[in-house]
Amino acid sequence: MTDKLILITLLVKLGVVASVASILARGSTFRRLFFAERRSPRQTLALLAFFLVPLTLGVWVRIAVPNFLAADISFETIILLGLLVGPEWAMLGGAVLSAPALYHHEFLALPFNAVLGLAAGLLGLYVEKEEIWSFTPFVDLSLYRWVRRNLPQPGMDRQFLMLFLIVAAEACRDWIAHVFPLRLFALLASQWWLQALVCLSAPINVGIALKVWNALRIEMKLEDQKRLLLEARLDALQRQINPHFLFNTLNSIASLVRMKPEMARQMTVKLANILRALLKDHDSYVPLSEELSFTDDYLDIEVVRFGAEKLHVEKEIDPRTLGILVPSILLQPLIENSIKHGLEPRLNGGTVTLRSRLVGDRVLIEVADDGVGMGNRPASALSRSGAGIGMKNVQERLEVLYGNQARFSVESNPGRGTLVSIEIPANLADVQ
Repeated sequence: MTDKLILITLLVKLGVVASVASILARGSTFRRLFFAERRSPRQTLALLAFFLVPLTLGVWVRIAVPNFLAADISFETIILLGLLVGPEWAMLGGAVLSAPALYHHEFLALPFNAVLGLAAGLLGLYVEKEEIWSFTPFVDLSLYRWVRRNLPQPGMDRQFLMLFLIVAAEACRDWIAHVFPLRLFALLASQWWLQALVCLSAPINVGIALKVWNALRIEMKLEDQKRLLLEARLDALQRQINPHFLFNTLNSIASLVRMKPEMARQMTVKLANILRALLKDHDSYVPLSEELSFTDDYLDIEVVRFGAEKLHVEKEIDPRTLGILVPSILLQPLIENSIKHGLEPRLNGGTVTLRSRLVGDRVLIEVADDGVGMGNRPASALSRSGAGIGMKNVQERLEVLYGNQARFSVESNPGRGTLVSIEIPANLADVQ
């Protein structure tokens, strides 16, 4: 083994480690298993398979293919397993990785890998996880952090401890391979500076893999935080709609208790149906047919309150749109807005019209009334001017759920009525 081959092997190994770490990180199953807070033994074995299947093959390639020593990254893999998975699993992984070496009569590979896995696992239990993820092999950066953290209160710097132990383990492997030739694989150089570079390359390779996976870990955390923030915002908007609707419905019932108790009873039953639907756990999306059924109870209440001669309801629903998923409680706030701010001010009432139709791969839903109108102003301005919070909430929910894929528009003409249009992707509900 020439010094030139060793130097080339060290350079190629940097690329091999980075490539393997990046390829593993692309798999969704690997990410789910690798970053899980808790894993069952079966899941841990599945995770080990992601490492051991290709990297054991790499050990075999190192033995079978001349001058391709960089394929063997078993040393770094065992350290990573010990730090991130645990000592017993690292020992198991070391035993599997040593199988091709044992077949090639490198009989010290098994005991060395087992001891290395145990030592790396114990180190992983001693060092905090965040310190493992932030590990860097660059001494100057670690020295700066050591001075900043430990000068006020001197103590053991675990970053330096990890760096020292990885270098020491590599030096120990090199010494054993020197004393017992052909019984343990190691890169043995004839010059001291190159041998020192061999020892330093091990923590560099470990650091490269950790940096690749830590970048993915941070990205996944940011995505989770974004998702939780959107869910919290959506929940707040949802809670804002429900009490608003309940308040107006109870006022409607209260107005009928003395004069028309039977109608009040019917409205109470329908309100109970609505509240049952609101309190039931459901997803953010429901089929349009279910959303229409929900609005029917609300419209029945309003028809009783206004009178069938003053409030008319028309529907122009394309049957093909009934199975399309829409945000839950989407139409009721818009219908309430139409009745309260469009039809109620008129002495003779009016008509609320619900429409839906497919437009290519999107669905168009409209809520129209022939009331007094609200003026040609944006939906946000209408909400601030007293047209109710329902319209603004629906607009914000669409932005949360669809982003720029949703279109929300309001056309209102004084004395002629208001048209609210919603255009969203036509995603069909799963048929069970």
